[in-house]
Amino acid sequence: MIESALQDYAARIDGALTARMADLTAAEVPERLSRAMAYSLLAGGKRIRGTLVLTAAELAGCPRKLAMPFAMAIEMVHAYSLIHDDLPAMDNDTLRRGKPTSHVVFGEAGAILAGDGLLNLAFEDMLAACAAQGAPAVAAAGCIAMAAGSAGMVGGQVLDIDATGHFAGEEALREMHAKKTGALLRAAIGAGLRLGSAPQGLVAAMERYGGHLGLLFQITDDILDCEGTAQSLGKSVGKDENGQKTTYVTLYGLEGARARAAEQTALALGALESLAGVDFFRDLAHYIQGRKK
Repeated sequence: MIESALQDYAARIDGALTARMADLTAAEVPERLSRAMAYSLLAGGKRIRGTLVLTAAELAGCPRKLAMPFAMAIEMVHAYSLIHDDLPAMDNDTLRRGKPTSHVVFGEAGAILAGDGLLNLAFEDMLAACAAQGAPAVAAAGCIAMAAGSAGMVGGQVLDIDATGHFAGEEALREMHAKKTGALLRAAIGAGLRLGSAPQGLVAAMERYGGHLGLLFQITDDILDCEGTAQSLGKSVGKDENGQKTTYVTLYGLEGARARAAEQTALALGALESLAGVDFFRDLAHYIQGRKK
């Protein structure tokens, strides 16, 4: 059931992103740049962040049509972050979503500019939505902006780089992933809820859920980096160990990491306990805990 729902949301988001890239190609954008942007943005993926924007907006009573620009924008931000994370100066990865990474295909300069283009396009499109929709859209855009910035993803990436080759305890690991992975997942939920002007109690509970979901996602990512295959995941495996990075697996072993994933699942579900209409979010937590890719 949850897999079917995720596929449906992903297909809708993919269709909207494909149309947006076609518009970009028709505009006065250098063909090589638009091609590099589309290469990474349209490479597939689960679209969980965009889906969370749409489902949270629906929970708050916001029509999907009004939420879609923000679902698209958060996927652009995510794609930009992956392009830059894969660069030789960062993780130096050569495989992403089953394809050569952006810098392998377009060169380092081309990849950097493709990431820059996607990040800026995300904010261009959110600003246009803000002009049309007013205060709720401004609040939603603010959520995504904070998550993408120096206190969110960018700050988390710095902590990741600083910790490479050094032992990081659980507190440091939790802070890094709360910024690098969790911030954008929390923002997706917060943005969707604010588009529907949800009451503060609902926002607080759902963002608490999003925080636990983000940590759960990262722990399962650490497990898959150890257990998965490049073919099933569409990206390089074993790179955390090879890169001397502290992960939940290196810190606690596979069984310890699985126990902490189960703990975060329980905490995420606990945040939803008193809420109505949140079956999708419950199912999503279980899905992420058990994911194989």
